Amino acid sequence: MERLTDTRLDLVLQAPAIAAADVAAVATLTGAQGIRALPDAAQQAFRLVRVERNAGIAELCAAAGIDWAFVPPELTRDRVRLVAVDMDSTLITIECIDEIADMAGMRSDVAAITASAMRGEIDFRESLERRVALFAGTPVAALQRVYDERLVLSPGAERMLAGFKAAGAKTLLVSGGFTFFTDRLKARLAFDATESNELEIADGRLTGRVVPPIADARAKAASLAAMRERHAADGGIVVAIGDGANDLPMLRAADVSIAYHAKPILRAHATYAIDRCGLDAVLNLFA
Repeated sequence: MERLTDTRLDLVLQAPAIAAADVAAVATLTGAQGIRALPDAAQQAFRLVRVERNAGIAELCAAAGIDWAFVPPELTRDRVRLVAVDMDSTLITIECIDEIADMAGMRSDVAAITASAMRGEIDFRESLERRVALFAGTPVAALQRVYDERLVLSPGAERMLAGFKAAGAKTLLVSGGFTFFTDRLKARLAFDATESNELEIADGRLTGRVVPPIADARAKAASLAAMRERHAADGGIVVAIGDGANDLPMLRAADVSIAYHAKPILRAHATYAIDRCGLDAVLNLFA
C-alpha cells in the first residue's frame, strides 16, 4: 500500500447513492480513523477522517461510481473568500452559443467549433469570432428565447452559491459567452461580479461581431486575480470551478480548482474533480 505523505488528510466520498459496503471497503483500504456522514448533502456524502493510504482508491471509486477527494482538515468553508464559476456547462447545463446557433438553424456548424475550442484544439478568440460571425442578422429575440426556454441551472448551483455566501465568500461569474446571459444570471443569483463578452447589436439584430475587448481565458484569470486582491488579500482561499480548456488559466490562478463534469484537459490540472454529483458537492470538500 502507498502511504500518504500527509496523514492528516481526510477523504470525501460523494455520489447520488453509495452502498454501505463500498464505504466500508474504502475505509479499510485507506486505514481511516473514522467515518462521518454529511447530513446536509443533497447527494450521499461521507468524510473519512485521517486516512493513511491512497493506493487503489481511484480504481475502487471509479468502479463504484463515486466522486472522491483527499482534503486537508484546514480546508474550511469559513476561509473561502472568493468563488469563481464558469457559466456554460458549469453553472448552467447548456452552451448558450450552441443554443443560439440552433435557433438560427446552424447548430452543427457552431457546435463543432465549440467542441474543438473546449478541447483546446483551436484558439478561443478565433473560435469565438468564427462562431459569432455566423449569427449576423439573427434577431435579439432568439437570445431571449434561449434564456427563457433552454437555460437550466446545473443541479445544486443555487445551494452551492448560498452555502459559500453564507460563509462570507464573494462570487464571480465568468464566461467566454455573452453578457446577455451573465447579466440576467447575476441579477437572478446575486453574483458580486461578472466577466463575459458583449454581442454587437444593431436594429434589433446581431451584427456577427463581438464588442471588444474579448473575454478570453486570460480575461477570466485576470478577473479572478483582481477580485482576489480586493477580497482575499488576507490569505483566504480562492476557489475556481470550470469545465473546459478556456477555464484552465483561471483554475491555475485559484488556490483550489475544481473540474466540474469536465473535459480531460481540465481534469488533469484541477485540484479536485466532480463527475457524478451536482455543484453543491463542492461544499462538501470544505469541512
